[in-house]
Amino acid sequence: MEQNKYLEYLAELYPTIEKASTEIINLQSIINLPKGTEHFLSDIHGEYEAFSHVLRNGSGAVRKKIDDVFGHTLGTAEKRSVATLIYYPREKLEQLRQSGEDMQNWYRVTLYRLIELCRVVSSKYTRSKVRKALPPDYAYVIEELITEKPELSDKEAYYEAIIQTILDIGRAEPFIIAMAELIQRLVVDHLHIIGDIFDRGPLPHQIMDCLMDYHSLDIQWGNHDVLWMGAAAGQQACIATVIRLCLRYGNLDILEDGYGINMLPLVTFTLETYVDDEAWQFGIKTQQEKADISLALQQRMHKAISVIQFKIEGQLASENPEFGMNGRCLLDQIDYETNQIRIDGKQYELLDGRFPTIDPAEPYALSEQEKNVMERLTRAFKNCEKLQKHVKFLLKKGSLYKVYNGNLLYHGCVPMNEDGSFMEVPVYGQTYHGKALYDVLEQYVRKAFFSMEEEEKERGRNILWFLWSAPGSPLYGRSKMATFERYLIAEKETHQELKNAYYQLLEKKETAEKILKEFGLEGEEARIINGHVPVHQKEGESPVKCEGKLLIIDGGFSRAYHRETGIAGYTLIYNSYGMSLAAHEPFETTEIAIQEEKDIVSHQIAVNYSHKRQTVGDTDNGKQLLKKIGELKELIGAYRSGTIKERGN
Repeated sequence: MEQNKYLEYLAELYPTIEKASTEIINLQSIINLPKGTEHFLSDIHGEYEAFSHVLRNGSGAVRKKIDDVFGHTLGTAEKRSVATLIYYPREKLEQLRQSGEDMQNWYRVTLYRLIELCRVVSSKYTRSKVRKALPPDYAYVIEELITEKPELSDKEAYYEAIIQTILDIGRAEPFIIAMAELIQRLVVDHLHIIGDIFDRGPLPHQIMDCLMDYHSLDIQWGNHDVLWMGAAAGQQACIATVIRLCLRYGNLDILEDGYGINMLPLVTFTLETYVDDEAWQFGIKTQQEKADISLALQQRMHKAISVIQFKIEGQLASENPEFGMNGRCLLDQIDYETNQIRIDGKQYELLDGRFPTIDPAEPYALSEQEKNVMERLTRAFKNCEKLQKHVKFLLKKGSLYKVYNGNLLYHGCVPMNEDGSFMEVPVYGQTYHGKALYDVLEQYVRKAFFSMEEEEKERGRNILWFLWSAPGSPLYGRSKMATFERYLIAEKETHQELKNAYYQLLEKKETAEKILKEFGLEGEEARIINGHVPVHQKEGESPVKCEGKLLIIDGGFSRAYHRETGIAGYTLIYNSYGMSLAAHEPFETTEIAIQEEKDIVSHQIAVNYSHKRQTVGDTDNGKQLLKKIGELKELIGAYRSGTIKERGN
């Protein structure tokens, strides 16, 4: 009965045998096209220029297409020049105009090259999909130029006439820009962001603006992303941490200029409360000189918000003992007379003992001034239109994990015990592990924004803080976040943040297979795509783990990691021929990339190549199309048997 109802519904969409048959032919033609290219990026950390360049070059996908099309007909320098033009068409055109180049001849040569490239990159898509990607102003002309016309006896004269017209009417440059951007658009079919868009680098808001304009993508939240989501939801520990990190990395402009969040409440409070405090332990990671007055103020602000964070976190840890974060309740372990703290039964000297707002009798209570600061900042974060728009996009396109075309995508880890079993993590009275843990945590994230019940909303807000730094968080995966210790205790033993057993088990193939099975994936082709942890290439570490079943693609965009890792990280390309990791050199500047025509892909590592080129039919979308073909065939059978009557005229 249910099947008949569904066929009746299909009959409304395809009322005749002819229409159902036409749709089957259309779907079958799509299924046989080559699989679209997927591009995987992770751990961007606010580095907009490097991110933008990798997005424009498709981690080398554009250069590969140029090599495929022009082979030995163009030299290395010419290919590099074509690539730079595609990445930065406006900037490159401006540079050429100033160089004294014979522009009319250059326009003609370049148009022919871009047309040929467009033909090749569009060949794996249906004409309908290409048409949707075309820039409206030039859609008809570009379609004419990139579509083969076997009926024409003199194709060269036809195309030459169109190009000559473009040159005669002075539209060569806008047309070249449109073609270059179309090539960028078609080279990558779908983008995956495997977490951590925010923090460290100076321009996460510009990255978010860029992603919101991207044609097709999904996002797996990282711990830094959920931190900002928590701040946007009004979770005060997250707000304090976001501000602290912006101060620590000298990125206060993100809040004030990028999002328009006024820091005046914190500035005023700091000037009143920490006026004579040099706050040396709360230094700013910036290139400015220490004598800079604004830098001295930022150090004091850094200390002021850190103390507020420690207080709020202590309250949350006590109120939510199942989070396993009681070890973050450190303010009541301080002897404020001797300036010592007791941790795990040992006494340590504090590097800074000036805490004017801490009452030893109630160390976690915010002072009235601190309460006022946090209330005003909370309103600012919750009422920031741009931040709320970005977080809404993260909720719409994002999740804690994703299964896509036989791959499992997540940012951090699946919490495990040393024996390889999944760790049981308590969440509000029940324990969860593996996939169920991810699912329940994501439900609470969404409750923080959409629940109609204030208690559930509050629980969701606190889960965002849990995801940021709890030992049981799949996004963090360490025993503790030793923020207090790193600021205030010299002994390195207190700074240790022990990684979850997951990270020690990564070299075992059975670990990946166990996790994949937990998320419903099996077979030789199934893989985990993982971000979060930089790969130390200079120490011989490989991004390929578990005999190729797990790939770590921390993009390494953050400059803070380059010296530590030896490279600027990895990204991943998955096209119809297979998977390859791209190892990147550190990115200098966009200006250098244009002036010197420098790219940043250093080399590629083949993960696996298929002997048979993959088609759309091998993808998740292809399986849905095959299912639809089967249903349409049933509909045609129902028409022919008389079970359902055709509805056409």
